[in-house]
Amino acid sequence: MQWLRTSFLAGFFVTVPLVISVAAFVWIFNIVDGFVAPLYARWLGREIPGLGILTTAVGVLIVGVLATNVLGKRILQRGESYLLRIPVFRTIYSPVKQLVVAFSPDNEYGFKRVVMVEDSARGFVLGFLTKEFTLDRGQGPELMLAVYVPTNHLYLGDIVICRRDRAVFPDLTVEEGIRLFLTGGMALGARLKARRGDDRVRDLRV
Repeated sequence: MQWLRTSFLAGFFVTVPLVISVAAFVWIFNIVDGFVAPLYARWLGREIPGLGILTTAVGVLIVGVLATNVLGKRILQRGESYLLRIPVFRTIYSPVKQLVVAFSPDNEYGFKRVVMVEDSARGFVLGFLTKEFTLDRGQGPELMLAVYVPTNHLYLGDIVICRRDRAVFPDLTVEEGIRLFLTGGMALGARLKARRGDDRVRDLRV
């Protein structure tokens, strides 16, 4: 019975994520294919499964080519400026775009790196560096950080402003930091190296 219980639980935790991932992929496939498939069926006279997904992938690739081209980038920006004049569209589009852009490592306005801020009440608080700036309070410039600390999964959080010397930079990529939040910290290793804001190296045991 112990062997059956152990084997069943092991199979359960391996199968469930796989089934959910496949189900999500099939769901997205059906939605995208459902928009385009009827048009192709009307033009070609018969249905071809997967043609909608292929069309979507090609469309995304074309937009990407335009976005990396100087002329194409200007055209996309002009079209975006027109769409943002629509009140309802602007309300939905702007937050979604800012959230997606935040996870892009190639964008200057995205998350730069993972940061751990020392808090006297809560210990270390994990977040993402969004901006480095200088603050002058009449006693000389101070190096400051703006850190986004998610409080509800990833799309809601707090902005923490702290001095750079109070921050610790763990040896984690932005993708690994996102995985930590999504798994509730379970993806964290047993040993973590970190560099302080004053460039001193610390070895943190978990």
